[in-house]
Amino acid sequence: MPEALVPFLQFEGAPEDAAACPVRDVLDRVGQKWTLLLLIALIPGPRRFSALQRQVGDISKRMLTQSLRQLERDGLVAREVFATKPPSVEYRLTELGRSALDPIAALTDWADRNHDRIRAARSAYDASEDGAALSLARTGC
Repeated sequence: MPEALVPFLQFEGAPEDAAACPVRDVLDRVGQKWTLLLLIALIPGPRRFSALQRQVGDISKRMLTQSLRQLERDGLVAREVFATKPPSVEYRLTELGRSALDPIAALTDWADRNHDRIRAARSAYDASEDGAALSLARTGC
């Protein structure tokens, strides 16, 4: 087991203490649906809001705004406003955001290598009794 995981596994605090755990704190952000896609979209360089929305695809303006604000708050993304009419805004990765790219690359490589296996496991599960029960629970039957 990687040594970095040991302290996380040994955490036995109360649920309210979990927020103090650095791993949980960071994974709360990284684990959000749009975070990795936005960080990856900013790898080539600064992007305007509309370019990010087009590149990511199915993200609403409201969710994109919220996600970018959270990434800016965490120091992963910087926002620059230009004094044009109308004002234009660009987003870019900060040094801290760029430092997250190696772990993100490792995760995306793992996902690429294992996607077929995960899809096969899902299909097998869905075809099993447990999967049938899950399917019924989803439909409310």
